Amino acid sequence: MKILIVRVGAMGDVLHALPGVAALRIARPDWQIDWVVNPRWVPLLVDAQGTGPIVNRVHLAETKLWSKSPVSAATLRSILELRRVLRRERYDLVVDMQGTLRSGVIGWMAGAPQVAGYGDPRERLAAWFYSRRIERKGTHVVEQGAALLGQATGIELSPAEVVLPRDPVAEAWAEEAVRSRPLLMLDPGAGWRGKQWPTERFGEVARETRFKVSDCVVNASSINDVLAARVVSASDGAARMIPCNVAQLVALMRRVDLFVGGDSGPLHLAAAQAVPLVALFGATDPARNGPWGPGAKTILRDPASRTSYKRVGTVDAGLANIQANTVIEALSRLI
Repeated sequence: MKILIVRVGAMGDVLHALPGVAALRIARPDWQIDWVVNPRWVPLLVDAQGTGPIVNRVHLAETKLWSKSPVSAATLRSILELRRVLRRERYDLVVDMQGTLRSGVIGWMAGAPQVAGYGDPRERLAAWFYSRRIERKGTHVVEQGAALLGQATGIELSPAEVVLPRDPVAEAWAEEAVRSRPLLMLDPGAGWRGKQWPTERFGEVARETRFKVSDCVVNASSINDVLAARVVSASDGAARMIPCNVAQLVALMRRVDLFVGGDSGPLHLAAAQAVPLVALFGATDPARNGPWGPGAKTILRDPASRTSYKRVGTVDAGLANIQANTVIEALSRLI
């Protein structure tokens, strides 16, 4: 069998799809399992040589280009090339684990005899492109993904532990980046403002734990990351910013001993790699979107939070109620 997974992004979503795919790999080691993904998230699936522990091959969906220049010649070439490559592979089954109009179209472009997806996809128009509409089962998105893939393939699947690729260059970089351990990582970022815990409280956590950990780093997407810079400033020298790309973050996370962050990709990366963590939740429901993995976890969510996935521009009221001392106490228990 040749299976194509469509889960273009983002980091947390790719990581939440992986346990179901890992279970399929274990159940059917001889099957070809390929994946369509945004180029940015490739290091979650394969190394620089294109080899991964779960996925045979990745195909690139240049969605950033498509969104930036939707009617350009470059976008048209990119889409047609993806279509050509997918059709050449002659997949037996496509499973859309994203459920958007875009992912539905990508799955349909492969020309497979079967295209499966949720009967209630995130964007209803996506279902137009499915030949099989599968009932959503499970509470957590990881459970839902495994159930979807299991029903699509006819194999009973339970989410499996995820093994991520190792990139030698990134591993060497991480060895140099880590000064001492135990290492605490703080991650103030999130997909939208409503999920971002105040930066000054991250700074307070860094200050108050400086004698309990040997090093404290703030994850940053670049040297110009404003949120990370604010945390470093609020820490009074207790934390340092460490910009890294995705491959470097995967390598660095293997050396992190404690993690604090909101509902974001790095949180889910920490969980996948069994890093003990404190997760800060507000509008998103941890029962559905919480960190998934074998490590120790403390999930904090204030009763004032109400579940909503709207991308609002103000911090969730319940998330704002979580004080730094509560996080520090939770960290102390993990230590």
